[in-house]
Parts: sequence; C-alpha cells; structure tokens
Amino acid sequence: MRPISRIAALFFKELAQLRRDRMTFGMVIMIPLIQLILFGYAINTNIRDIPVAVVDHSQTGISRVLIQVVEATRVVTVAERLNSVEEAEAAIKAARVRAAFIIPRDVAQRAVRSPALGFGTPPSTDEETSRPVAQWIVDGSDTMIAGAIKSLRNMPLTELFRKPANRSTPTFEVALFFNPEQRTAVNIVPGLVGIILTMTMIMFTSAAIVRERERGNMEMLINTPVRPMELMIGKIIPYIFIGLVQTILILGLGHLLFNVPYGSRLPDLLAGTLLFIGASLSLGLVLSTIAKSQLQATQMTVFVLLPSILLSGFMFPYEGMPEIAQYIAEIFPATHFMRMVRGFVLRDASLIDLHRDALWMFGFFVLGMTVAAFRFKKRLD
Repeated sequence: MRPISRIAALFFKELAQLRRDRMTFGMVIMIPLIQLILFGYAINTNIRDIPVAVVDHSQTGISRVLIQVVEATRVVTVAERLNSVEEAEAAIKAARVRAAFIIPRDVAQRAVRSPALGFGTPPSTDEETSRPVAQWIVDGSDTMIAGAIKSLRNMPLTELFRKPANRSTPTFEVALFFNPEQRTAVNIVPGLVGIILTMTMIMFTSAAIVRERERGNMEMLINTPVRPMELMIGKIIPYIFIGLVQTILILGLGHLLFNVPYGSRLPDLLAGTLLFIGASLSLGLVLSTIAKSQLQATQMTVFVLLPSILLSGFMFPYEGMPEIAQYIAEIFPATHFMRMVRGFVLRDASLIDLHRDALWMFGFFVLGMTVAAFRFKKRLD
C-alpha cells in the first residue's frame, strides 16, 4: 500500500468521524458564525442611547427644549426624571443610569450671558462669563461612556438660540465621578474578576461529570447512596474556594500595582462574588451533563464563553450594543456580575442598590443546579 493511499485512507476516516461527531461539526460552523455576528453587529464602539437621568430645577420652556436638543444627538436617552442631585447620584451608584443632566434654575439667564452661545453684552465679571449653561454628572468608571458624554461638553446650541457660538467657554460642565482621572486600570481590573471567574469556573465544572464517566468512576457513584443534587453540590464546593482565592489575588494585586481602590463594600463584594461563582459553576455542571466527552465539554465551554465575555460589558460598553444583543447579554451571569463588581469596588454601591442583578444570579444558580441534578442519571447509558 503506497503512502498516498494510506494518507487518503486516514483522510476519509477523519471525515467520516467528523460527520458522526455532530458537536464538533456544529462548533466548526457556529463559532465563526457567532464571532461574525458579535463583532459585526452586536459590538459597537460608537456609543448611542446612553441611559441618563434629568434633574430639571428650572422647569421652563427653555429647559425642556434644551433636553430635547441633547436627546437629538442620540448620544444619550432620558431614562429617568428625578427631583434632586442626590437622587441622581443614587441612580448612578445603582447603575440605573450612567449620567445625570442637571439643569439649574437660572438656565435662561446663563444662556443669555454665556459667551458660548454668543448672547448679548458680555457680563461684567469673569465668574459670570465662565458659567456653563448646565452640568453633567457622569459615571467615570467606564472610560468609553465618560468619553461619549464629554463629547457633549462643547455642544453648539446655535440652532436653539440662533446666534453664532463663541467656544471660549464650554456649553456644559462635566463632572466625572469614581474615576476622575479616567485611568483604564480602574475600569479593567474589577472587570477581570468577572472574566477570569467565568473562564475558570465554567471550564472546571463543564467536564466534572463526563470526566467521572471517562475515568470509570461512574460505576462507583452508581453504587453509592449519593443523590444527584448532593453530587452536584459536592462537585462545586472546592471550586468556590478556588474562585474566592482568584478574586482576592486579582483585586489585591490590582490595588498594589495599579492603585485600584478596594471600596468599602467588602461584605457585599463577597456575597456578590459567591453568587456569581455559584451561577457559573451551575452552568458548567449543566454543560457537563450534556457532553459525551471532555472534548465536547471543552467545545461547549468555548461556545458559551465567547458571547458571555464579549457581551458582558468588559471590553465594549453594554449601552453601545443593539437592543436584541442587550437582551441576549442579560442571560449570562457575567453581565450581571460585571455591573455588581464595578459597583462595589468603584461606585461604593451596596448589594441592595444592585439587588436585581443579585436576585437574577441567585435564580440562575438555583435553576442551573436543578437542571443539572435532573439531567444526571445514575446509570451508565
């Protein structure tokens, strides 16, 4: 038999094996397709429709028109209307909005006197000259969101007042909260906790059940009185401690090397991290009950990790995604934990402030453990 014939025989054998392995064949098609859709459609660095709150102390026609002009830029969309700056700060801390537009009572007088709008006689004092028309309070923990809002700082209002603009004074004052220096590390390091835990927790447990089957330990488990739910809980407990060690390592080194603040919400951070670890481990167990081999478990892990990481808001702002991509992102635990960990570490938010994300992850954990226990059968077939 010639070498070419032997190589051809192996070639056709591999094709036949690939055809029978539907999971591998599906990954060959689905992974490029998912990446194409995510990067071409869902991932968008041109941020639009950032949810913001409005605090209108003026309640006049000019303030309402000013809000409409700002919304017309499509950079922001008004999600809430609040009565005080304190309420706006609480909304930013709870991640309900990413910024607040504060309109002062004397907005009409400021507009008339502002040289940025080219109005009337210049005022007599430098203090009056330097007063912007309104103010933005921005969540500076996300540098891309902060940059998008800052682009409105010198927004021309010539169409509103029909006067040529003088750019010596900005139209709006912009105050960055939580990360005024806009250091990238402050935004990246807390997010890394979610990304690394997502990768390791799902990867560790996705092969937990199938590994027992491949090592021949399933017969021993079948003959024990261990119930499916007890087995699932016993499988994840060691990895919970591993996840906590990884969290301490990332945040500790982030504080020492990059001066990332700890925040004062360590108990809340611990509770949120435990919820996320549990949700990720339960997802891995579900994958492990579906997979027939460790190779399939690895393939399914990659299939889940790609959208989970890319849509979580770690690399690309959640607000910049299309609405349908945001709905898909809400399915994954990483999206909810990304909001929580940045809220605890950077915005000093509490677990009560972020209770919706916490409740969602707890529900995901309970559902995942239930599905994994239901799918696990104590038999070899």
